[in-house]
Amino acid sequence: MIRPRLRIPRIPQLGQAPVLSTASLSLTFRRSMHRVPKLDYNHLPGLPGLLSPAAMKIAWTEYQTVILEKLNQATSETNWANQDIKSVVMESSREPENAVVFNHASMAHNNHFFFKQLSPEPTEMSELLKTNLEKTFMSIETLRREMIYTADAMFGPGFVWLVKVPLQGMPTAFQVLTTYLAGSPYPNAHWRRQDMDMNTAVGQSEQGLLAGRKFLQNTAFGIGNRASEASKKVMLSPGGINVIPILCLNTWEHVWLPDYGFGGNGSPDKGKLAFYERWWNKIDWQKVEDVADISRLGMKGV
Repeated sequence: MIRPRLRIPRIPQLGQAPVLSTASLSLTFRRSMHRVPKLDYNHLPGLPGLLSPAAMKIAWTEYQTVILEKLNQATSETNWANQDIKSVVMESSREPENAVVFNHASMAHNNHFFFKQLSPEPTEMSELLKTNLEKTFMSIETLRREMIYTADAMFGPGFVWLVKVPLQGMPTAFQVLTTYLAGSPYPNAHWRRQDMDMNTAVGQSEQGLLAGRKFLQNTAFGIGNRASEASKKVMLSPGGINVIPILCLNTWEHVWLPDYGFGGNGSPDKGKLAFYERWWNKIDWQKVEDVADISRLGMKGV
């Protein structure tokens, strides 16, 4: 099968002028809105009880910087250069040739989502949030175990998400789902959701992406022209459901490996499972509730 040729981003040139210098590239990047955001606990050395200063530097400061620099380079001559990253994720997910843009935008978004919901100090879950989560999971301990052990079972890097699922005519429910690599949980980006380990999905990864592309081209919205403004009205990919991410667990090795190693020898303080266990105690539940927006939707305790 002939694979679609990826469009390789080029550095802007003037006529036959040479490639821009490093200084010029830095100026281009500074003009973009895609910059490493500040975290509430940036003033602290690392994240006490979860990540050492050295590990935090790798997982957040250095990694987020590199991802955003590459995103800025890939979008420097496009309308995405000054759009918010979430919008870039949505709009770049539909076409294989935009894989470079999608991967860097989605990874930057997911990584930020994970880190911004952490807190150096323990925070309590409100009774309102607790009651509504228990309607789906029966207990908070069940939710905790489902997220942690789902992450531990993933054979490959990605993210574990707690999402809100608004159901028509029924109380809002919650669900735990996974995305691999830089896959996105957002329904508008399900063309490239990557909800499975691509190493075990023989022959499915390319077919799934092209199926979403063909769906756009063949519907009345697409009218055979994937650049059509009307095609943008197709908000969900085939089989996509409307979910709202409210909590995220990052399973990429560069986050937990520097401090926790591979584990082994029955040590409870080593390995990725130990990191996941400690992560649960560093969640800022107020921020989770803010994203869930329970009160506005009339979700009340029993």
